[in-house]
Formats: sequence, C-alpha cells, structure tokens
Amino acid sequence: MIKDLFRTKSLDALIASGDAAEHKLKRVLGPIDLIALGIGAIIGSGIFATVGTAVAGDAARPGAGPAIVISFLLTAIACGFCGLCYAEFASLVPISGSAYTYAYATLGELVAWIIGWDLIIEYAVGNSAVAIAWAAYFHQLMSGIGLHIPAWLAVDFRSAGQAAATVAAAGGSIDPPIALFYEAWQTHPTLLGVPIIFNALAAAIVLAVTWLLVIGVKESAIANNIMVGVKLVIIVFFVVFGIFYVKPENWSPFAPNGFAGIWVGASLIFYAYIGFDAISTAAEECKNPGRDMPIGIIGSLLICTVIYVVVALVLTGMVPADKLGVADPLAAAFAYVGAGLSAGVVSFGAIIALTAVLLVFQYGQPRIFFSMSRDGLLPPIFSRVHPKYRTPHVTTIWTGVVVAAISGFANINEIVELTNIGTLFAFVLVCIGVIVLRRRDPQRPRKFKTPFVPWVPLAGIGCCIYLMAGLPVVTWIRFGIWLVIGAVIYIFYSQRKSRLNTSAR
Repeated sequence: MIKDLFRTKSLDALIASGDAAEHKLKRVLGPIDLIALGIGAIIGSGIFATVGTAVAGDAARPGAGPAIVISFLLTAIACGFCGLCYAEFASLVPISGSAYTYAYATLGELVAWIIGWDLIIEYAVGNSAVAIAWAAYFHQLMSGIGLHIPAWLAVDFRSAGQAAATVAAAGGSIDPPIALFYEAWQTHPTLLGVPIIFNALAAAIVLAVTWLLVIGVKESAIANNIMVGVKLVIIVFFVVFGIFYVKPENWSPFAPNGFAGIWVGASLIFYAYIGFDAISTAAEECKNPGRDMPIGIIGSLLICTVIYVVVALVLTGMVPADKLGVADPLAAAFAYVGAGLSAGVVSFGAIIALTAVLLVFQYGQPRIFFSMSRDGLLPPIFSRVHPKYRTPHVTTIWTGVVVAAISGFANINEIVELTNIGTLFAFVLVCIGVIVLRRRDPQRPRKFKTPFVPWVPLAGIGCCIYLMAGLPVVTWIRFGIWLVIGAVIYIFYSQRKSRLNTSAR
C-alpha cells in the first residue's frame, strides 16, 4: 500500500498519454509565442503595483529604496535557478501538466497529487487576485474619462464593509486608498434587505478570457501577443518620457535600509517573476518543445529582468522612495511630477498588462486539471477535448466559472498569500525532480540540460525555502488545510481510480 503511493509513471508513458487521439491537443505554438506568453504572465502587477511597496516599505518592513534594482537582480537569479530546472523538464516531457507531471515521473503519485492539488489553488487564487486588481484599474480609468461605473459593481462585500468601519472609526474622514470601497458601501442597492455588492467587473473579465481560451489556443496566443506588444509600448513610453523627470538626488541614499531592505524588496517582488512556470503548461501545444520550451522560459526571464531594472531606475529617479508606497506607482510617478495625461496612459497599460497575466494563468490552470484527469486522479470529464477547437473546454469553462465566482466575492488581501506558498512549493519539487531523474535515468537524451546539477537545483531549493520561511503563520495554516482536503480526496477517489492502479489489476 505504502509502496503504491510513491509509484512513478514512466516518461515514455507520460509522453504516450499526450499522443492519444481522444486527448490530443493542437501543436501550434512557436518560440515567439512562448516568450510572449512568459512576458504576458510576468509583466503584470509586479511592475505596475508591487514595486512601489517594495521600494517604500512600511512600518514593519523596511523598503529597498532605489536599491530595488538589486532586489530585482537577486530575484532573477533565484528564479533563474528554478527556471533552468523547469526548462529541462519541459523539453524532456512535453506534456501540459507542468510541475504535476514532472513530480509524477520522479517523486511518485502521492507527491504528484499533492503538487497538482497545490497548483489548483495557486492558479485559482492568483487569477482571482489579478481579476480584482484589473477591476480596480478599469473602474479608475473609466472614472477618469467620465464614465462612472457604480462602485458596488467593482469591489467585494467584505472590503466595502471594512472600509465603512475604518471611515467610521476615523470620524468620517475618507482616505483615498479606501474611497472606492466606502463609496460601494454608501451607494449599494439591497434585495429583501440584503446588500448587493458584487465585483461584476472582475467576474466579467474572467468569463471573457475563458471564452477566448475555449475557442482556440492559437487565437488566445494571438490576443496575448497583441497585449504584450501594447504593454511593452506603454513601458517604453514610461521610460522615454519619465527619464526627463529623473533627479539623480532621488537615488541617494541608494540603499537606505542596507541589505535588509534589499532582501525585503526581493521577497516582495519575487512573485513578479513566477509567470515563467505557466509557460511549461503549454508544452503539449508547442511545435518543437525540445528546442522552444527552454527558449521561452529562459528568454522571457531575461527580457523581463532587463525591463524591471530599467523601469525601477527611472521610477526611483522620478519620485523619492518614501512617496511610492501606493497601488499604482508608475501612474502615481507621473501624477507626482504633474504629468496627468501620462498617468492615464500608464493606467491603460496596467489594464492591458493585467489582462495578459489573467489570460496566461487561466490558460495554465485547466491544463493541470486536464493532465490529472487523463491520469485518472480526477473524473474523466475533465480530460475531454473539444472536437472542433481541440482545447480542454470542460476544464477551461469549469475553472473560469469558479475563478469568476471567487473574484466576485473574495477579499484580495486574504487570497493572494496562498498563491505565494503554493508557487514556492512547486518550485522546490521541480528542482528536486531534476536531481532525482538525473540519478534514475542519466542516459535519457536531453535536448536541454540544467547546468551544474545538483548545485543549481539545490540553490533553487534553498532560495525557495528561505522565502517560504518568511511567510505568515496563517498562510501555512490555510495551505495545510487545503492539502488535508486534497489528501482525503486522494485516499477515497484518486488512489483507487488512478490509471496506474487500474492497469496493474
């Protein structure tokens, strides 16, 4: 019984499962598409939102100041270790399951189930957080051009209630960061005495992206490529016009809180890089995965690192570090120097950027479900492929509806932390898997090999564990509860229905 929990699925069997006619996906993606997917996932809330907090810090954690550029470089190195491991697996096992599939081939079925279950919550809550942020930016942009959308259609109930309580405790004063939520609380309609506050904007963008993903991966890739092009133009706009407002004295002191501030900055913007793992879910729809997957993963990491460093230098040169602790630092920077029109352009860029992030991650999550179902660990309905579009339409629609529902009601501050621990956990297992497979199957041809094994994977593991150790206790508790729920499902369903189990009978 115990031995069965750690049975592995051979690489040949994994690859063959992707070639079965009833489950076969369409291979249409090339290296440019994959790099664009990576940029689409990585360049998002990290550069348009989180960087401000990482620069300024708060009362509890000192910020990096202008030395945020070093934070970005340190984070790129840490993600690079993990990215090299992902690249080897993605080229070796061109299957859509990402870390779940890699764990199945190396660490056994139970570990594969755990990481698959972990990835489900990582993508679901991460997508919901992006959708909620998108709704806030979209509402702000519409208000700026004179099109007012009721606030109770752009926020969640709990945040609105918290804002009302905060305002009441402050004697009626309205702080700008909570003004939208307070407006929702003041203006919402009721139905039979029940307040109606629903983030319809967040739910709508999720459903729109879901529809696009159902009708075809190539169509989705084209849409993503267009959005990536637009947001790169917006970033170039920020750099080109922002550089005229740079004051070198704003870079002094360069590291006001020393290495402690730099490391805090690195921990806060680490998650700005995690989109590269979503590229690996596209391996089964890639034309030449052995060559193109490493190009997509490593190429997008390098390009995004250069973008992050350049933007951070301009941003901290435009505005003193202590003024950047806001949700929209790039737009706020232009507003600070009196360039209001430019701030509006940047806000538009943030909407495009977040839409692309949502598209890529909504693309990835159904493919995790799809692979787990194909292996028998989830009901077979989740491995159905649309006869016309050749997309996993059932899982795409199902996850779209669930994420839309979460986005409509959830509080962003409570759900986003679960993404962090889930992602780091996945990274650790992928790095371990590379070491295990090198020892177990050293002669297997590898079109791309992680250099300096085991030292590069060990460095990736060390970086991830260090960052996980700094997460709040409540995040570990919630993550533990989710894993316990998954263990129950595995014991009473997945372990018995596993294709490895049924084939052994």
